[in-house]
Amino acid sequence: MRLSVDPVVLSLLALAGLLYVRALGILRRRNLRVSRGQQACWWIGIALLTIGLNGPIDAYDDRLLSVHMAQHQLIGDLAAPFLLAGVRSPLLLFYLPRPALVALARRRWLRSAFRVLRRPLVALPVWVLTTYAWHISALFEGALRHPPLHALQHECFLAANLLLWWPVLEPQRRRMGGQLWKIGYIFAARMSTMFLGMVFVFSRGVLYAGVYGTGPREGLSALSDQQTAGGTMMSLDIAIMAIAACWFFWVASREYDREEAPTLPTQQRPERPLAGNVSER
Repeated sequence: MRLSVDPVVLSLLALAGLLYVRALGILRRRNLRVSRGQQACWWIGIALLTIGLNGPIDAYDDRLLSVHMAQHQLIGDLAAPFLLAGVRSPLLLFYLPRPALVALARRRWLRSAFRVLRRPLVALPVWVLTTYAWHISALFEGALRHPPLHALQHECFLAANLLLWWPVLEPQRRRMGGQLWKIGYIFAARMSTMFLGMVFVFSRGVLYAGVYGTGPREGLSALSDQQTAGGTMMSLDIAIMAIAACWFFWVASREYDREEAPTLPTQQRPERPLAGNVSER
């Protein structure tokens, strides 16, 4: 089995982890608590990035299309929501060192651009365009031939997915009204990429033959490898839609129960008996 270890990637992931631990320490000194569930989400996201960018998955991404697609799913579709859930406020405000936060805050154009990009009706098409653009043959095969372009592809997938999930997970805790709209939002996003998976499954021709060739690939035929890649994409899309529907229905029902809970009337205090004894006549 081939293995791949990228020291640059490991260093960046270690730095991300150290910044997270540092932010936890600052919050602890201020008596602010971050739940274990939130912390677990962050480390799951880091683990998914580590697995996706190192080891056998990274070693075989230029030999098997199915492995390359699995790599993209780990980096973007799975790692991004866990990272956002793990860095929710107040931790988000302390994750970067103060000089970096001040430098970012002073760039008004950057803040204005992010305010626009994180809107659901903007984030969704940006994510769809990013996904489809990188699957154009010239860009997809070029990324496999040129490591810097491949790194840029991974960064784009992670950034686009972070943007997609931002209005859903609300890491700044600036809540948008309602929960059920998020089901339709995630459904629209996943359906758009499901069509891409269907292309891989039902195409009779071999895609990306310039890199992967048309012959056998590690014991699989070219079409079997291609269909496996498409089937994996479609399966993950269905799973995310189902989980999102169950989760946001549950959250919406909890909010409805809290809003509709009757307010109990304040109990009247019993009257105190008069002082002294009252003699009966």
